[in-house]
Parts: sequence; C-alpha cells; structure tokens
Amino acid sequence: MEDSRLNFHRDFLKDSLRKRINFAMTDQSRGVPPPPLQKPFDPDAPRIRLLPPSLWRSCIRHPELLGAMASRQSRRSFSGASLTLEELSFLLWSTQGIRRKVNEGTALRTVPSAGARHSFETYLFVRAVDQVEKALYRFLPLHNELLFLGEVEGMESRLSRASLGQGFVGSAAVTLVWATIPYRMEWRYGLAAHRVILMDVGHVCQNLYLACEAIGAGTCAVAAYDQERLDQLIGLDGQEEFAVYLAPVGKVRHQDE
Repeated sequence: MEDSRLNFHRDFLKDSLRKRINFAMTDQSRGVPPPPLQKPFDPDAPRIRLLPPSLWRSCIRHPELLGAMASRQSRRSFSGASLTLEELSFLLWSTQGIRRKVNEGTALRTVPSAGARHSFETYLFVRAVDQVEKALYRFLPLHNELLFLGEVEGMESRLSRASLGQGFVGSAAVTLVWATIPYRMEWRYGLAAHRVILMDVGHVCQNLYLACEAIGAGTCAVAAYDQERLDQLIGLDGQEEFAVYLAPVGKVRHQDE
C-alpha cells in the first residue's frame, strides 16, 4: 500500500481543507437559490400515506426512545450545572461502550462500525463533572475508565479558539472530541477506509444526541475547527491520529427543555 495515497485520502478527513476553500464563491454566497429539499416526483404516480406519530405507539417497545428522537436538537446554550459521574459514564457507554469483546482486535460496541473496526478514540475536556478534576482525559472503553492526560491551562478559551471562535464549545460541562486512528480501518479496507470512517463518526454522535436527551442534557455537533490547533491541544500527531468531530455537552437551560 502506497503511503502517499493513504496520506492523500487521510487529508480528506481533516478540517484543514477549510483553510483552502474560498467560501465567497459557493452558490449560496453568490445568491443561487438552494436546491429542493426533496427530489421532484410525478404527482400522478401511486403513493401510500404513512401513519403519523400519534398512531405508532402499538409497535414501539421502548416509547421513551420516541420521545428522545422527537425532542433531539442541537443545543448551544447550557445552564452551567455540572454533570454527574453517572451521567458522564452513561454518555460514554452510549457512544463507544463495549458490548462484547470478540478477540484482541475486535469488539462489538453500542454503535455500528464498518467491519467492527471502530477507529475512534474519545478525548474529553472536562470542565464541570462531579468527582472529576477539570482536565483532559481519554476514555478507555475496554476498562470503562477515564485516563487522566493532564490539566490544560486556559482550557475554555483555547477550546473556543480551536473551534474557530465558537464560545459554547469552551463553556460546556464537558467537550467530547473523537479522534481517528485511520490504520484501524485501513488495516481491513485500505483506501476504502476513509469513506466509512466519516460514516462511523456520524453513528457515534447521533447516539450522543439521543443519550443527552435522556438525561436532560444537550449537545451540538461541531465539524468546523482548526485542525492543527485542536490536534496540538490534545497532543495528537496529526497523521496517525487526528480529530474528526467534537461535541460539547451541558445541562440544558429551562427555555430549551
């Protein structure tokens, strides 16, 4: 496998691409109307009317899931209240928890992954979690533990700068960052690995959204960030491991509930 081709494909996963794009030239910036929300169809073609949510109850075994899905939204305003260690444990299990270890290289988790390769490591900038010191940590899913990586001076402001000035990222009770180790997926899929890595991180973050709703917390997925600044803040090499997605989490304000 050629390293140069792998590196080229890995670059597609990074938000460094943002620095090379002239957003003033997009169709939106040039005033072009947005594309339709739905592909047009022949109005005379046969159609079947589906049942509305009020008539789904008899087939749903876990109605609380319906409530979480219905209320799910991106939340950028947090109350400032701390998360409990129990709540943080639930969120981490929901996003990368181990259901069953198959062998030394494979484990089944609470989220799907192509070939069960699970290329992600979860890093946490903890600001306000009961019984957890304010610092940077890594989640160890095989042990269900947090690995202390160190205190981060000026963590709130540095997180905000790394996320291109999005202040709510630094003000959350905890900010989760998913970094990929691409070789975990490349080992099986070669150059096809990078396509599914981004699919996989979407599965992870959607589970976080639903889990947050279940505990009265909120989150907002963030894909706009300074790649090099964020990798450096965590201590990643930017090539064999680098950030691909982040999500601040905090208790919701009353008006958001």
